[in-house]
Amino acid sequence: MSITVEAITKIYGAQKALDDLSFSVKKGEITGFLGPNGAGKSTMMKILTTYLKQSSGTAFIAGFSTEKEALEVQKRVGYLAENNPLYPEMYIKEYLKLHADLNHTSKDRIAEVISLTGLQPEVTKKIKQLSKGYKQRVGLATALIHDPEVLILDEPTTGLDPNQLKEIRELIKTIGKTKTVLLSTHIMQEVEAICDRVIIINKGKIVADRLLEELKAGSEQIIKVEFNYRVEEVALKNLPQVNHVNNIEGFSYEISFDTQKDMRPVLFDFAHDNGLKTLQLSRINTSLEELFHQLTR
Repeated sequence: MSITVEAITKIYGAQKALDDLSFSVKKGEITGFLGPNGAGKSTMMKILTTYLKQSSGTAFIAGFSTEKEALEVQKRVGYLAENNPLYPEMYIKEYLKLHADLNHTSKDRIAEVISLTGLQPEVTKKIKQLSKGYKQRVGLATALIHDPEVLILDEPTTGLDPNQLKEIRELIKTIGKTKTVLLSTHIMQEVEAICDRVIIINKGKIVADRLLEELKAGSEQIIKVEFNYRVEEVALKNLPQVNHVNNIEGFSYEISFDTQKDMRPVLFDFAHDNGLKTLQLSRINTSLEELFHQLTR
């Protein structure tokens, strides 16, 4: 696996930003890393890039520990931060040469990334003269300058117009054919247009990890159920093929199942066997946007 995360926890003072996260991403896979503001996405990405250290757990990039082998990890990962820090007074080639030198990369690589990211039309300009879309291309070119195996992108399309969005999406899809891409975004259409897989986190925990084609095929369903008494979540999690249980309020729950089979009869039988009454039992649309809202609200 290109990315392996095992039981990562990150604590800031009294706040637990990441809570026992585990997942892996293989080469040639574009994975959408989703969650509301404050869910822990950027923290996880900074740990993978060695910018932050975890409180506990282990993370590996191409088999190298982010904590114990940071320099080896940095050789194999490219990172585009959300704010895309650039030097506006520098020319594009000048800026890329700086990063090529810092990464001990051949100067021939500069022409390669300029071609790959479509910077040729603006290549003679200073960075401050570029549109937001071309500045994002410079950021991607910088992340790619040392030909990393893994590319980590934090909100790479924020602030782009529709034409720029389409161009950057196509660029990321092209890059993803040969590299592992972990992509953070708030835009659901972005995920559906680019990603092969979706990981959703909320309050530092993974609440969904599915292939996008499975979500589109409707292989996961969410059922809303209300009982006349409170039920321990662990009892509901023991039902067959349960992915996640969310106590909405009071005695109401939303339960996601990993199956196309209608699981409402199973919940009805569960209530009967435990001396409960079902006051509400309904199946919810499981589009990606709906799934995100149900699991993170």
